[in-house]
Amino acid sequence: VSDWSSDVCSSDLESPPDTTEMLTLLTSILAFSGTPPPARVTLEPDVTPHNASTSSWRNVGAVPGGYPVTLTIPLSIAKERRELLETALFDVSEPDSPHYGKHYTHDGLLALLAVPEAQVARLRSFFGGAGALSTSLSPHGDVLTVVLPAAAAEAALQTKLAFFEHHALPSTRVVRASASYSLPAPLAEDVLMVGELLQFPRVAPPIDEPPSARLGSVVPGAAEWPSSCSGCGASLLTPATLQKRYKLPATAGAAHPKNSMAVAEFQGQFFEERDLERFSSSCSTPVDVKTVVGANRSSAGVEAELDIEYIKAVAPGVPLTVIYDAGYSLLSWANQLVGLGWPPLVASVSYGNDEAQQTSAAYMLSVNLAFMKAGAMGISILVASGDQGVCGREGCGLFFKKFKPDFPASSPYVTAVGGTDFDQKSVVGAEKAWSNSGGGFSNTFAIPAYQAQAVHHYKHTATLPPAHLYNDTGRGYPDVSALGGQVNPYCVVTRGMYAGVAGTSASSPVVAGVFARLNGLRLVKGKSPMGFLNPFLYRNPSGFQDVRLGTNDEGRASNRGFDAVAGWDPATGLGTPDFEALAQLV
Repeated sequence: VSDWSSDVCSSDLESPPDTTEMLTLLTSILAFSGTPPPARVTLEPDVTPHNASTSSWRNVGAVPGGYPVTLTIPLSIAKERRELLETALFDVSEPDSPHYGKHYTHDGLLALLAVPEAQVARLRSFFGGAGALSTSLSPHGDVLTVVLPAAAAEAALQTKLAFFEHHALPSTRVVRASASYSLPAPLAEDVLMVGELLQFPRVAPPIDEPPSARLGSVVPGAAEWPSSCSGCGASLLTPATLQKRYKLPATAGAAHPKNSMAVAEFQGQFFEERDLERFSSSCSTPVDVKTVVGANRSSAGVEAELDIEYIKAVAPGVPLTVIYDAGYSLLSWANQLVGLGWPPLVASVSYGNDEAQQTSAAYMLSVNLAFMKAGAMGISILVASGDQGVCGREGCGLFFKKFKPDFPASSPYVTAVGGTDFDQKSVVGAEKAWSNSGGGFSNTFAIPAYQAQAVHHYKHTATLPPAHLYNDTGRGYPDVSALGGQVNPYCVVTRGMYAGVAGTSASSPVVAGVFARLNGLRLVKGKSPMGFLNPFLYRNPSGFQDVRLGTNDEGRASNRGFDAVAGWDPATGLGTPDFEALAQLV
């Protein structure tokens, strides 16, 4: 919504005729006649609507009555159907399954989920009567998208909407509810939630190094440091560094017309063609975007350009799609992805939040359903594990310390990617856990079967933090890692300048590019894409370079993070990619 300037007021936009008045009149008639209004059910009761302050977002005023608001509404799915979806996901993702790689089509998922037409009709009727400007149903019949004027949305949901701003993005606004919201009781049973009314996104762009650590710095042994970018300083990481460390072929390799990959970008983050062209020229690496889903209404951002420049640096021959969601909605983005006619086969997401903040049980279930659909369709989703170590965005607290796992990194249906540093600055060799890399154990999701053995081994061989700090029965993350720390930041071109940038926001697109290349190898051989990666990863740890150094304690001994050790660990996962080994395994 950043294209709506601050001087827009309610007089500039007309409310839909009669919508609010009709609902008010109906309520009055019912009260006069002695008939009580229908009971309503508050949705997402486990999330307070006053949580904006804990996310550094502030309420800057009411939304004009006629302002169009888009609501993403995941529908309730019968428990047995959700279980069928999860079974289908693992059936096509387990390497030893007879159905491995036999991914579902849109029609196949539509039949599997089998959402009743009557359920959809009730919701369409309700929102249509409330003044909806449009409604649309996802290809799988399980997500309804409704566009309503703000006044109509407030009346239908019995809430108040407001614009919110973040101090780090003063030109960006999001629309959220400033009060709880509800639906009439019968309809509330038809939906999981209405998103994203209560979720405030984390605004944590990649970490910029101070100027003294950026360009032109001199380091010991710089002559041996591989650098393929003429505009970057001696100690900055470039595509050549990744090629050497992760054993990537210097050439693009065999292309396949069905191969594809994507990055997720949200409001306030996009790219400039001239930045990509300059990076391409300087680094002798072709970087381009083939397809954009969602309009570019924002200026160039270092987050987006980091994603694009390095996923293409790793996989230069794979066509790239940028899926841009203007509403800062992970839920909306995930459903955009799986709703595309020919969705990209690999998608990288550099955004997330603490499980404990704005992530209701219904919200996480809704997002996970989209992730399961993606995996069943043959899409690999990789997400950054976060840049606040074990303490997450909220922090561990002073007196009652508790680690704060990140979502969606903690979801058992995605591949979480942590960050590492070189153990010795500017020496391409052993890596260590980046102290700020997110990792740990979920407070929401149980240990999935595919990693049970690895997690058990870690807990019985490593020195663990005190037991009260984490959930011993939770899903462990990250699954894998890649360079992302501050010892040797990534060299990026953004807004016409070179800069050094760090963060797991770099690690995720790098690993995504690796698996996009591996998909290419499989497709050329007539095989299916890899799809949901985790069952394959944990069966093939030899495809990764083990990381046995470092702790993700955010550089504070008092935080007591998790140590990187031999084998899987909740600081670096299985390790960092070895492309040559992985190419033999796929």
